Amino acid sequence: MTRSSSGFVAGLTVAALATVGVLAYQASANAPRPEAERLSSSTPVTTSKVPRDTRHPDALPRGTGKGKRVVYSLDDDRVWIVATNNKVLRTFTVTPGTVDPAPGSYLVTSRSNSITGTDGTPIEHVVRFTGVDGVAIGFSAAVDNSAPQTQPEPDPEMRTGGIRETRPDGTAMWEFATIGERVVVIH
Repeated sequence: MTRSSSGFVAGLTVAALATVGVLAYQASANAPRPEAERLSSSTPVTTSKVPRDTRHPDALPRGTGKGKRVVYSLDDDRVWIVATNNKVLRTFTVTPGTVDPAPGSYLVTSRSNSITGTDGTPIEHVVRFTGVDGVAIGFSAAVDNSAPQTQPEPDPEMRTGGIRETRPDGTAMWEFATIGERVVVIH
């Protein structure tokens, strides 16, 4: 009987360790990652103010890298979704939170289909790519479909990292920016 009970205990121990390992992996895969998640890309990305095409202000700025990526301009409050062939699939304006990421190249680290934002607003299609001092930074859309430009300015006393999009823009971002997709932040 000793042999069978020790085998049973060993089996339970292996099962428990496997379960803990799976749960730990899931938690780490869904947690926003800090600045250390920045990429070192073979295509350099400029961190200074990039020149803009004054005749076409919606045009993708130069110096944002090559290939499939999301480009976010801190100065213009604008996003470009860019295909592998460097063609802009979509561009739109956004309303940033009170905490900005540093310019650079990041990876999408986690996503949430539907949650409540730090400002109490129900949001959907959350695509996170970094964090600053414990504040997760990512794109999202308000469920009430209020346009980012019509929303009240974020409370400067509240530290928020949500970059708000319209629902159609949020859906486009959600479909494009899966885990591991590149996000380039520029001035």
